[in-house]
Amino acid sequence: MRSDAVARRLQEMGASEGDYVSIDKRGEHYQGVLMPHHSFSHPDVVTLKLDDGYNIGIAIDDHTHLRLVEKRSPPESREGSIPRDGTKPSIALLGTGGTIASYVEYQTGAVHPATTTEELALSVPEIFSLCNVQPRIVAQKLSENVVPADWQVLAEAVAEELREGAAGVVVSHGTDTMGYTAAALSFMLDSLTGPVVLVGAQRSSDRPSSDAGLNLMAAVKTALTDLGEVAVVMHGTPSPEYGTIHRGTKVRKMHASRRDAFQSINALPLGYVEDDVRFVGPYRGAGQGETRARTGLNTNVALVPFYPGMPPHDFARLAQGKDGVVVAGTGLGHVHESWVPVIGDLVEQGTLVVMATQCLWGRVNLNVYATGRKLLRSGVIGGEDMLPETALVKLMWVLANSDKPAADMKANLAGEIAARTLYEAYPGQKKYM
Repeated sequence: MRSDAVARRLQEMGASEGDYVSIDKRGEHYQGVLMPHHSFSHPDVVTLKLDDGYNIGIAIDDHTHLRLVEKRSPPESREGSIPRDGTKPSIALLGTGGTIASYVEYQTGAVHPATTTEELALSVPEIFSLCNVQPRIVAQKLSENVVPADWQVLAEAVAEELREGAAGVVVSHGTDTMGYTAAALSFMLDSLTGPVVLVGAQRSSDRPSSDAGLNLMAAVKTALTDLGEVAVVMHGTPSPEYGTIHRGTKVRKMHASRRDAFQSINALPLGYVEDDVRFVGPYRGAGQGETRARTGLNTNVALVPFYPGMPPHDFARLAQGKDGVVVAGTGLGHVHESWVPVIGDLVEQGTLVVMATQCLWGRVNLNVYATGRKLLRSGVIGGEDMLPETALVKLMWVLANSDKPAADMKANLAGEIAARTLYEAYPGQKKYM
């Protein structure tokens, strides 16, 4: 709660949450939206949302002057009518939630999901100059709440939209688990007749620093190409310069908050989007016929990271009864030698054990050191240059859909395994315009 003194000063000047106010204190001047008081703030602190989208807390004392600049109402809904032009291609916009589909309600300070995908589309009206938009809500979830069953529903929805004539599909998604969903769709969808592009935002679309507009525009442009793969399109730099197109099985969120958080791992980006889309490497083109969704998943699997001193019996408990396990090992794919017999027992019981590396960049090679060779003899499958999370999703899909799962885990099914490691794909070598 605010202190009585601060609450009284705000009341006397007629200011309430959501109003635009100015504060002068010791030669400094601030203007912004008056935000709600939080329990973790000091009772004498007032929080403003500045014009650049950031919040600042200001302690109110006898040297502080407050003034009401403008009374404000809650933001109006972004609902409206979606224009249609029969001469333009149609893009399906499937909403699942996340920051890109959110807005800040300044009366409460809370971030809310947009209630319709029309709201999302209307937030970037420039896309209507490129295509018709077919909006549809598939889910409204924070991405940390997305589960494999949601991937299955989404894959069916994507396939349906492509079968019904959409030139491409854009999926708005929360960023935290977008890499998992992109990998899942990459394995589930067969014979894509158009691009499937996942897009998100690190900052909500009503913030001046938002990345939502550029990302959505770049995603729609990508969805109008001849790409026949699942991709993720996000900011390529911290500034709003261009979007980067990442293959769905080779992308990872590498920063908690930066706008260029997403990077292609062990692969070059597929391309970049500025005024136009520019592909810079080989990609699978869109096919003819009918897109199919093979959505079977065996979720009785686990991803277990190794750490120094982790007892083998802890690993055994985590892996007990699982049909498959991905181990995120060190370096080239190593664990303590005491794990080797435990892993061998699991393999003998029919559990598929796949080794990935915590290093992310580079690839697993179990032939170099003695521990790796022991793991190979115990039946471990080397995960090559797959990301641990991609290996996990692939394992779910292979166990449910393949009659030779061990062989298919070693095979490149959706661009998840590169034939060779590219030096140019190492961090710091990011732009290939």
